[in-house]
Amino acid sequence: MIYLDSAATTLQKPPQVARASAWAMGHLASPGRGGHSAAMAAADTAFACRQEAARLFHLSDPERVVFTFNATHGLNIAIKSLVRPGSTVVISGYEHNAVTRPLHAIPNVTVRVAESSLFDRERAVEAFRNAITPEVSAVVCCHVSNVFGFILPVEEIARVCRERRVPLIVDASQSAGCVPLDMEALGAAYLAMPGHKGLYGPQGTGLLLCGDTAPQPLLEGGTGSASLVQTMPDFLPDRLEAGTHNVTGIAGLLEGLRFVRRTGVENIGRRESALIRRLAAGLEQIPGITLFRARDPRAQAGVLSLQVEGLDCEELGERLGRRGVAVRAGLHCAPLAHRTAGTLEDGTVRLSVSAFNQPWEMDAAARQLRQVCSGAGV
Repeated sequence: MIYLDSAATTLQKPPQVARASAWAMGHLASPGRGGHSAAMAAADTAFACRQEAARLFHLSDPERVVFTFNATHGLNIAIKSLVRPGSTVVISGYEHNAVTRPLHAIPNVTVRVAESSLFDRERAVEAFRNAITPEVSAVVCCHVSNVFGFILPVEEIARVCRERRVPLIVDASQSAGCVPLDMEALGAAYLAMPGHKGLYGPQGTGLLLCGDTAPQPLLEGGTGSASLVQTMPDFLPDRLEAGTHNVTGIAGLLEGLRFVRRTGVENIGRRESALIRRLAAGLEQIPGITLFRARDPRAQAGVLSLQVEGLDCEELGERLGRRGVAVRAGLHCAPLAHRTAGTLEDGTVRLSVSAFNQPWEMDAAARQLRQVCSGAGV
């Protein structure tokens, strides 16, 4: 199988990730839940994972690295810590349902979309500058669009937020591990990311990096600390980590983070960008095809969306799957991004790569797509 669905989950992982998770299953207990060796070893592994994440994303205090189930979990914590009923929030035109649904669930929230054309980084900054007015209480922005791979200029958007004194939440679901991120330089209130995508960890893992704002717990329960108090602890990470940790997942995530650091975020990003350009070059001559690609390769990560005239995207995705090419088709849980790009009615077929894809796979996927389109009479 040629796996081109890493924007959903990276299937190929460094082998040490699975080894670490399997080892943890038989050797690590629960951190903070005992003074015996298995509990202490679990606590050491969890703290090592926090340290690795803090180092990779330039966060000075590892205890401000909070473990979550996924990016959606982290985004819910961040949004519900900053947004109150009646608030006005600015978001980009490329946000995932992991952002829009939590906002919709808070009563009487005004969601203002900073609309800008696909792959136009300058207009994106200008749209945020115009949308952030005095009544805005928070800004939420994805770093990379999960549908189109558009790399939004979060550094410039963060600068506008700092100037206007508005807290920023960054959704790094598609950028963590392949696009450089500096938490301290951004000055963001929160930065949320999954463990199972560009960090090459297991599913069911995620990280929420917390700035200087006071987060509100999404869940309440045991933390192994301050047990006499019936409110959640007022210190991180305990305040946001109720219940038993996913220690096997954390052990695997630690190895994924180490792999990313040793390989180099910039190196991974350059490789993925080169693979997408090669794939696009092999597809652009197909009659009736529309490729959503940036003229400036620096504006697009390892994600390529496409449409084929006369062929439903879901049908195209299924045909490719039967030929051994794994892609995703439809709206990709991001209808706002499709509305912005004008693809809401039909959706797209999305092909996305990881550090483990090879150039020959791009050529083979292009051949299979050409054959599918030829057979469809396109």
